[in-house]
Parts: sequence; C-alpha cells; structure tokens
Amino acid sequence: MADIVDTAVSAGSFSTLVAAVKAAGLVDTLKGKGPFTLFAPTDDAFAKLPAGTVDSLLKDVPKLKAILTYHVVSGKVMAADVSKLTKATTVQGTDVKIDASSGVKINDATVTTADVAADNGVIHIIDTVLIPA
Repeated sequence: MADIVDTAVSAGSFSTLVAAVKAAGLVDTLKGKGPFTLFAPTDDAFAKLPAGTVDSLLKDVPKLKAILTYHVVSGKVMAADVSKLTKATTVQGTDVKIDASSGVKINDATVTTADVAADNGVIHIIDTVLIPA
C-alpha cells in the first residue's frame, strides 16, 4: 500500500490537490507516520472555485496551508465512525461539520467515495473544496 500522498497521485484525479500540497510544503507531513484522515477534493472540486482562486492560493502559502490542513483530521476515521459524529477538529484547528443523515456531508461537501485506504490513514473523496471560516 502507499501513503496518502502517493495514493492521491496514483488515483489521477487529484493533480490540483497534489500541486497545492507540494506548494504548501505539506508533502513530508502527509507522508509521515499519521494516521491521518484526508477529505480530498477532486480536480473537479477545485475547478468549481471562482476563476483565479487556485492560482492566487498557490502564491499565498500561509492561506493555502490553512485551507489544506482544514481538510485533514488526526487519526484514521473510517466511514462507519463518521456516521456517529457531528463534527471533527481539523489539523488547521477548527471544526468541520459532519452530517450523515443522507449520505455524508463535510460542511457543504459531499463524500463521493469513502474509505480509500493508505498506509498512514484514509482518504474520503469530496466534491467541494472546504474553506475555513
């Protein structure tokens, strides 16, 4: 099995996320021991952001780092565990809301694929980029 970063790279639908993780200097962290839970927005999720947003974030490393760490929760939280939660504290330091009443939503993002296993945690694929308040 591969770590979270290599799993995202090999999936092929996370090139924007991987580029952002590299730009923010978070590769070594997400290749670390973990375990981590990553709510991973697809390239299509990044494409839904207003034009120019991704480019401006790639130039604003502190803001980019805050947004990316808002997609990570410490520990390995599987889909079965998520359904019992109403919130989770992110590595960024604030909480995401969890709604499992009809599928699973993280804030306004829908989990499209859950429980993608990695050596150092788990990835849940989401359809919207999470932006901290």
